[in-house]
Amino acid sequence: ARSGENDSGETSLPSTEDDTNVANELVDYLNKSWTQFHATEESCKLLLDAGFQKLSEREEWALEPGGKYFFTRNMSTVVAFVLGQKYEPGSGFNIVAAHTDSPCPKLKPITASTAAGFQKVGVQTYGGGLWHTWFDRDLSVAGRVLLRGEDGRLAHKLVRVDRPILRIPTLAIHLDRTVNSDGFKINTETQFAPVLCTSIKAALDGHSEKEDGDDKESSKAQHHPLLLSILAEELDCQPADIAEFELNVCDTQPSVIGGAANEFIFSGRLDNLCMSFCALKAMIEAVETRGLEDESRAMMVALFDHEEVGSDSAQ
Repeated sequence: ARSGENDSGETSLPSTEDDTNVANELVDYLNKSWTQFHATEESCKLLLDAGFQKLSEREEWALEPGGKYFFTRNMSTVVAFVLGQKYEPGSGFNIVAAHTDSPCPKLKPITASTAAGFQKVGVQTYGGGLWHTWFDRDLSVAGRVLLRGEDGRLAHKLVRVDRPILRIPTLAIHLDRTVNSDGFKINTETQFAPVLCTSIKAALDGHSEKEDGDDKESSKAQHHPLLLSILAEELDCQPADIAEFELNVCDTQPSVIGGAANEFIFSGRLDNLCMSFCALKAMIEAVETRGLEDESRAMMVALFDHEEVGSDSAQ
């Protein structure tokens, strides 16, 4: 009998063990997918392991019935599809769409900020987030970095700093006496920049932003040298090799299965990585269990970027 069928050929419900395995796979996918770029990378790995062929939008496609294909765009969008053995042009598509991006603070083009003796990182809100939940958490950064090679060419690399390097602190109750009665109200422009380090510690460690002979902070510094140094360490390059980046602020707390009965998944980015994973998993398993011999349509999963800001971009 095929998976999902009993000896009589009738469809059966998945076992508790099957449910646990899928839940663990989802948690693993979430923990590896800190950003839309990493989610796309993990999705591609799932597809390649399932025998899908990667296509390039720059080349002509030679598609065949029974084929399994996918392509990516901007390293943040992935579209996968399979053609039934009986597929003919015009037969139609069954499409499931989701998105790889999630609400988060994103680093601004110019992040260097200093206030009250602290080096801070300038961020902007992305999507419709519950921004109060980002306070007092162990935060870090992840995303895509544009590196300049020895030959002058630029190349994209993904980066993820696993250790907590940022914090958005709340005020002590002594300085915000009415917070419990009036509510926690946030100005995301003035109160949401994560703290990176103290200015004194940065200077002692050789990450000062003061120019030689100048007692003022350099007006040319777009990013704190310490931040660039951390990224360079992760990428095994020099800070000067970093031409540009697109980074998200991420929570380092891992996704887990929890609850007294282990029935919940505690995680950020469930909107919409949960559906992204389930859509891919459903298509892959449908092909493996049912086959494509009697299928006349095409099945497609499209995981888009920028859904959180209106879906108007090319991704």
